[in-house]
Amino acid sequence: MKTQANLIRPGWVIEHNGKQWSVLKINLLQPGKGSAFIQVEMRDVATGIKSNERWRTSETIEKLMVEERDVQFLYSDEDNYTFMEADTYEQFVVDKDAIGSSVIFIQDGMNLTGNYIDGTPVSVTPPTTVVMEITETEPVVKGQTAASSNKPAILENGHRIMVPPFVGAGDKVVVNTVEGTYLERAKK
Repeated sequence: MKTQANLIRPGWVIEHNGKQWSVLKINLLQPGKGSAFIQVEMRDVATGIKSNERWRTSETIEKLMVEERDVQFLYSDEDNYTFMEADTYEQFVVDKDAIGSSVIFIQDGMNLTGNYIDGTPVSVTPPTTVVMEITETEPVVKGQTAASSNKPAILENGHRIMVPPFVGAGDKVVVNTVEGTYLERAKK
């Protein structure tokens, strides 16, 4: 299915130069002059070789139709993540690099979407948001709220994000897994 390049998301499987590629990471780049383009880090499904490609946002790419199945994260070692298919309870292993930059947000027992081509798992897509706890952040200084400036915070997985001044250590926040950014304070 043809789709515009600016709609590409991590976890998609696309066809480029006659090969199947799993999208790992995307960056929208807007130069001072000229039109914007998107830089995509992707991995060859067959060989595992990584590549970077750039497309103008108006160009089209071929998104492959993959079968999506519900999977659950079981455990990981240094390089591999093991998942279980929800319907059949079959386990499969996905290379850490095939998951992309959102791998840091995968938690024990998390439900994800497995992407299959011809019955073979090629990648997994985490949910777009996760709830995580802030383990460390700077305290709020009175009178410093005149400007809406954010402060650094460290999540339970060690990832560093910027949060508003009212968020403190021990608070649970909603994090965007695609961009790795703070969205809102989690509802209790």
